[in-house]
Amino acid sequence: MTGLDRLGFYTLAGAPRSPRDLIDEVHDAERLGLGWTFISERFNIKEAATISGAVGAVSSKINIATAATNHNTRHPLVTAAYATTMHRLTGGRFTLGLGRGIAPLVKALGLPAVTTAQLEDFAGLMRRLWHGETILDHDGPAGRFPFLRLDNEFDEDIPLGITAFGPNTLELAGRAFDQVVLHTFFTDETLQRCVRTVKESAERAGRDPASVSVWSCYATIGDHLPEPVRLKKTVGRLATYLQAYGDLMVSTNGWDPAVLERFRADPMVAGFRGALDDKASTEELEHVATLIPDEWLAPAATGSPEQCAAKVGDQFELGADGVILHGAAPVEIEPIVDAYSARIGHAPST
Repeated sequence: MTGLDRLGFYTLAGAPRSPRDLIDEVHDAERLGLGWTFISERFNIKEAATISGAVGAVSSKINIATAATNHNTRHPLVTAAYATTMHRLTGGRFTLGLGRGIAPLVKALGLPAVTTAQLEDFAGLMRRLWHGETILDHDGPAGRFPFLRLDNEFDEDIPLGITAFGPNTLELAGRAFDQVVLHTFFTDETLQRCVRTVKESAERAGRDPASVSVWSCYATIGDHLPEPVRLKKTVGRLATYLQAYGDLMVSTNGWDPAVLERFRADPMVAGFRGALDDKASTEELEHVATLIPDEWLAPAATGSPEQCAAKVGDQFELGADGVILHGAAPVEIEPIVDAYSARIGHAPST
């Protein structure tokens, strides 16, 4: 399926002024006919449970997914109750999406590094709790818990999602999760490889590969936006990823690691404090643009609305089950959504 219901966006993308911005964003998204809103947690004004509840309260149709929150920043019973509350609040429109988190931040918080085994164990705990089980003396990778129970009358099928980079997490998604969200600026070859890894893992686990949705997270920055905004949402965004986990981005896409070393060694980048997409000026981003090859920025929907819509369609042709129009609020991508609607024979938004 490649209709508007398989298109999504991230609410409160980047560094929002206020969490209340999500109200207009969600209303705009439902007006446009987008099928999904994704929530990325940051420990500032983007705490996932609060944002999820707000989106659920101001929406009536759109699906809601965290992409992602962490399994180890809340007690599993708290997370299970949060997901069940959202599930019932929204009439089944909620997906609990987990992620490993950014390793330096996890370490700074005094938490152990997240493992694949922890995530798989935690997913099992969630499903058991949602189906009314009482879990006694659990001692597994996710932790030791003497007693876990929500309500023995619960029998809820709540989807689980995960964000993924490497093969271990992709294989985990295929065997134990319902949805996987990939990272932005993945090349076509990387997207195809990721889809294949997830689907093959699902098949080996005895699951229907079609039951695990793979979402391309696709930077969608049309030329109808002002140049400084486009620079921030393309160069600034990729540069921030390179700051945080550049080695992983480079190895995943098969890029030249020497380019990353030159980027890191640049005096402006090396001395910069904060995320480049949040704190850098237009002039600073123009300098950063000279450090990043065009081919690294190429996996994105850029150009006219029609060109962007065509590139979004290509993501489905490459195997994605859904596409997140990443990096912009719904009102900023409205011309692209209208162009995509025209491509698939839908009436434009009103």
